[in-house]
Amino acid sequence: MQIPKNWTFENTSVAQNFDKHVREQLPFYDLATNAISHIARHYIQENKLVYDIGASTGNIGNSLKSIIETRKAKLIALEKSKEMCNEYKGYGTIVNADATNYPFKEHCLSILYLVLMFIPLDKRDSLINNLFQNLTKGGAIIIFDKEISYGGYFGTVLYRLILANKIASGVSAEDVIAKELSLAGVQIPFDPSNYKNLGIKRWFKYGDFGSWIIEKK
Repeated sequence: MQIPKNWTFENTSVAQNFDKHVREQLPFYDLATNAISHIARHYIQENKLVYDIGASTGNIGNSLKSIIETRKAKLIALEKSKEMCNEYKGYGTIVNADATNYPFKEHCLSILYLVLMFIPLDKRDSLINNLFQNLTKGGAIIIFDKEISYGGYFGTVLYRLILANKIASGVSAEDVIAKELSLAGVQIPFDPSNYKNLGIKRWFKYGDFGSWIIEKK
């Protein structure tokens, strides 16, 4: 896949090669998907709605298909990129829409898997708060994202861990650097400390990536 000079998912080559690319860049992608699926089943309620936000090709939808069907729930997959929507192979209903201005309905679970880092900072708070306001009691928001660095030497150590994983998975050093430079100004890491008021809790960390849950009690 040719790395765009300025990273975008609104690119046919990126969309068509996404599944292979994301697993090269994040070797723990399938492990994280399975973990999200396990946690999600604890919050999916009967006859309720589930949102997969930034759904890409449908990885999350497919992992949740069995439990959603068993509980007669419904999955709506939101994806801003038309090119990615064309490659959607997941379960549920795919909707080409920008989550930052989407009219969310009452739902029991929303999943944001590797998406918040691509949403402008000035729109993240309103998105999270909108999702929280529309959660049913007992529902949750699951977030998996690149997070803001610890800083200092240890922050550098964690960043290099991810770089080492990418190269070990077969990505060339040239492509690793090209991808990092293409993300400048496009990818801004998530800061979980901004959501302490919502009771955010961490459940995963690997290098500079992490995952959290926000529950509606």
